[in-house]
Amino acid sequence: MPGGICKLALEDGTVFTGQSFGADGTREGEVCFNTSMTGYQEILTDPSYAGQIVTMTYPEIGNYGVTEEDVESSGPKVEGFVVKELARRRSNFRATASLEEYLCRHGIPGLEGVDTRAITRKLRIQGAMKGAISTETLDDAELVARARGWVGLVGEDMVKLVAPTKPFDWDRGFESQFAMDSRQQRGQFSVVAVDCGMKRNILRNLVEIGCRVHVAPPTATAKTVLESKPTGVFVSNGPGDPAAVSYAIDLLKGLVGKVPIFGICLGHQLLSLALDATTYKLKFGHRGGNQPVINLATRRVEITAQNHGFAVDVASLERVGGVPTHENLNDHTLEGFSHRDLPIFSVQYHPEASPGPHDATYLFDCFADMMTTGKAPTADQMAAAQARLEGKKIG
Repeated sequence: MPGGICKLALEDGTVFTGQSFGADGTREGEVCFNTSMTGYQEILTDPSYAGQIVTMTYPEIGNYGVTEEDVESSGPKVEGFVVKELARRRSNFRATASLEEYLCRHGIPGLEGVDTRAITRKLRIQGAMKGAISTETLDDAELVARARGWVGLVGEDMVKLVAPTKPFDWDRGFESQFAMDSRQQRGQFSVVAVDCGMKRNILRNLVEIGCRVHVAPPTATAKTVLESKPTGVFVSNGPGDPAAVSYAIDLLKGLVGKVPIFGICLGHQLLSLALDATTYKLKFGHRGGNQPVINLATRRVEITAQNHGFAVDVASLERVGGVPTHENLNDHTLEGFSHRDLPIFSVQYHPEASPGPHDATYLFDCFADMMTTGKAPTADQMAAAQARLEGKKIG
């Protein structure tokens, strides 16, 4: 029961024992860490975390509770949630429930009272590992065996667990009194958004740049998408190994060169694969709200929100016409590209940043520019979009 013993076992045989604060149960997943100080509700409900047990590096989590207005999908998608200390007293007039109540309601096991620094250090040194979290299986050897027996993320299609099965329309922009100001008149562009596990704040940003958004599942055909005569196509974030999502890659192969395409996170990887580039798994991934990225065209550094465990191989992308546009300053992995001949560009990070900084929201304006011109954004267009964003921040 909540408040009882809960354990987290890693495939290397390490077991962490603490107290349960979520639902009872046993879940397997890839254990990862997130460095964000706030935004735990958005992290929990980000579909990109399907198949993962998330450890928060910030020591106290839950102090502002949860509110339905801030969810990024229909509910939590993580397999488990690990914190150093749970704040049981919420201080937020918007809160509708505590974090503990929220996890219990949605059947997600939570673990507190463990050394999250030790977990993070282990993952940094050894890499992301298979794990199992449980309030039921409390024998260490048995729980380690559960962790080792989990199938893992590589080669597995996790998108099918979170993607919609039917198309739908979306017309809501920034409605909260705490959201960013509206930026443009709506309805100028007709966009098909391919939903591989999309965060709602991406949809809000598309509406705010003037898009009428029709959301399509990744199982849609190129013929169906093109029949709607879209001004542009957007490809969303999502969980797991991009190479395993063959149907989405096939969809994008049928769209490349026929319509402007913008991708974020998994969408960035899928676009690369559709161009016949390759992807690979990172040692422990990038997850948090403070990843420094340099825009290679403008030489401006952006502080970005990220959540991904795979990356695109630069050499393979350049061989098929990709031009790197953004680079991670921590490990120099690819963070964005455009195509030298086609109206395509994408980024590995999250310009919608929920949670996180808003340095990169100009990229949605770049998408609008690409839909207007039919060409991938140039360095001058990116610089102009950044300048417009800075002007609005100052104003």
